[in-house]
Amino acid sequence: MRIVCLGDSFTEGLCDQTRPDGQYLGWADRVAAGLPGPVTYANLAVRGKLLDQVVSEQIPAAHTLAPDILTFHAGGNDVLRRRTDPKDLFTRYDAAVARLVAPQRRVLVFTSLSRTGGTGRLANAIALRFAAFNNNVRRVAARHGAEVVDLDDVPALSDRRLWNDDRLHLNPQGHARVAAAVLETLGIDSDDSGWWRQPLPPPPPARRRDELTADLSWARNHFAPWVWRRVRGVSSGDGRTAKDPVLRAAETTGGQ
Repeated sequence: MRIVCLGDSFTEGLCDQTRPDGQYLGWADRVAAGLPGPVTYANLAVRGKLLDQVVSEQIPAAHTLAPDILTFHAGGNDVLRRRTDPKDLFTRYDAAVARLVAPQRRVLVFTSLSRTGGTGRLANAIALRFAAFNNNVRRVAARHGAEVVDLDDVPALSDRRLWNDDRLHLNPQGHARVAAAVLETLGIDSDDSGWWRQPLPPPPPARRRDELTADLSWARNHFAPWVWRRVRGVSSGDGRTAKDPVLRAAETTGGQ
C-alpha cells in the first residue's frame, strides 16, 4: 500500500514531536505507521504553501508515485489572506481535487478548524470564512467521490489545549487525534475508536488577567511576525523542500 500526503504545515506536521532526523512527526507519519502493512509513505507537504503552489509543485510529483491513498489539505493559508476571493478559491479547489481522483485510489480531503478558542471580531470573521471554505470542501468531495475527514464537525478539536501556542498548528496531542480521525475514515478499527472526539477534562477556571497576558504574548510572538512576513511577501516555506519526497517504508511512531 502506498500513501502520499499533500499540503501545507498541517500535513507537514508542524509543532508535533520531532523524528530522529529532526523533522516534525505529524499526523501523516502516524497514519502511515497505523495502516496494515507493508506500507510505503511520502509526505510532499511544505509549510506556508498556498493552494496554487500545492497544485503546481506537489500534484505532479504525487502522480508519479501512484498512491493507493492520497491525502490533500490546501487552501487554509489562502483563507487567512484578506484579499483572497472565496468564489475563485473554491473553484480552484474543485479543479485540484478533480485532478487527484483516480480509479482504485482513495482521496481524503479535510475541513479546517474554523475556530480554535479565539473570540472577538477578527476571530469571528476568520471563522465565517473557514465555515464557507469547509462547506465547499464537503461539496467538492461529494462531487468527485473523495472522502472528508470532517475535523470542524468535532467540537473537542477546537480546545486550545490541543494546539500550539501560535494557535495555528496542532501540538502532539492534536496530531494524535487527527491521525485517529484519518485512520477511522479509512476504516482502520481499534479498541479506542472514537476516542479522538472526546473532550478534554474541564480546565481550571481562567482568570481574565491570565487570558489577556496570553493574548498579548501570542500577538507579540506569533501574530506580529506573521503579519510582517505578509507585508514583505515572505513565506515560512520559502527555500524549504518536502521532508519525505520519495516513498519510504512507514515506521512506527511509538504510540500516541
